[in-house]
Amino acid sequence: MKPLQLSAETAVELSKRLNVPLEQLMHMPRHILIQKLVELESEQSDAASKDDTPPSTD
Repeated sequence: MKPLQLSAETAVELSKRLNVPLEQLMHMPRHILIQKLVELESEQSDAASKDDTPPSTD
């Protein structure tokens, strides 16, 4: 398995966002990286949808 072909800037940004050491990220299998990115995106969209809901008035 060869390391992922990412630019240095992309690798550092992904490492920070996924909270994974850079070395581990570079040797992570592609399908696992994609799965983690999907999870991150769904968490962000859930947080954004909660922010968009207007507060209830009782």
